[in-house]
Amino acid sequence: MISGRTRLVGLIGNPLAGSLSPRMQNAGFAARALDWVYVPLPVERHRVEAALRGLVGLGFAGANVTAPYKTDVVPFCDEADADSVNLLLVRNGRVLGSSTDAAALDGVTATRAAVLGAGGAALAWIAALERRGIPVVPFCRRADWPPRVDACDLVVNATPVKDELLFEPAPEQAVIDLPYNADGSPTALVEAARAARCRTVVDGPEVLVRQGAASFEAWTGVSAPLDVMRAALRP
Repeated sequence: MISGRTRLVGLIGNPLAGSLSPRMQNAGFAARALDWVYVPLPVERHRVEAALRGLVGLGFAGANVTAPYKTDVVPFCDEADADSVNLLLVRNGRVLGSSTDAAALDGVTATRAAVLGAGGAALAWIAALERRGIPVVPFCRRADWPPRVDACDLVVNATPVKDELLFEPAPEQAVIDLPYNADGSPTALVEAARAARCRTVVDGPEVLVRQGAASFEAWTGVSAPLDVMRAALRP
C-alpha cells in the first residue's frame, strides 16, 4: 500500500514497456519490508533536464537511467562520477550520478576485452574495464564491424542485439551479454556461448540483477535480496 511515507524511485528512459526493473526492484523492497516503490518514468529527450529537476521537486530518493539517456543526463546532474550514468541519487536537493552498469564484472577475469556497442552502457563497461587495467578493444557499427574478437578473452555485448549472432564465441572466452528477452528465453549469443562451453557466461537478466542490486543498496542502505530479485525476473 502506497502512503504519504512511501519513498519513490523510478526508471528514466524511453521506451520502457519491456523493462523488468520495476518488477525486480519492487520484489526486493517487499522482501526487505521497505516502504519503497519503483515506477517507470518514460521521458522524451527534450525533457530530460526537466525530469531530473522533477525528481528533486517530487521528493524522489533517486532513479535508474536506461537507454537512450545514460549520457544525456550527465550534464544535468549536480555531480557525476562517470561519462555515462545509470544511477541517480537525490541528496539534499542535489542529483548525483554514477554507474552500476558493470557490476556483473565482479568475479570475471580477463586480460584483454572486446566491448561491442556505442551507447552509454558500452561507455560504462569500457571505463570499468580500463579501471581494472584490462586493455579494451571497442567495436561499433559506425567503425570496426563486424567485431573481430579472437584475441580477446572477454567479450561484452553492450548492443541491443538479441536475435543475431555478432561473433562466434570460443571456449576460452568469457561472455557477458547485456540484452535480455522479457520471456526469459536466451539470446542468440547466450545460447551460442553455452553451446560452445565458454568459461564464463553472464546473461542479460544476471547483468540486470547485479546492477539493480547495487542501485538498491545505494538508495536504501540495505543489502539487496539477490535471490528474490532473480526470481522476480523469471516468467
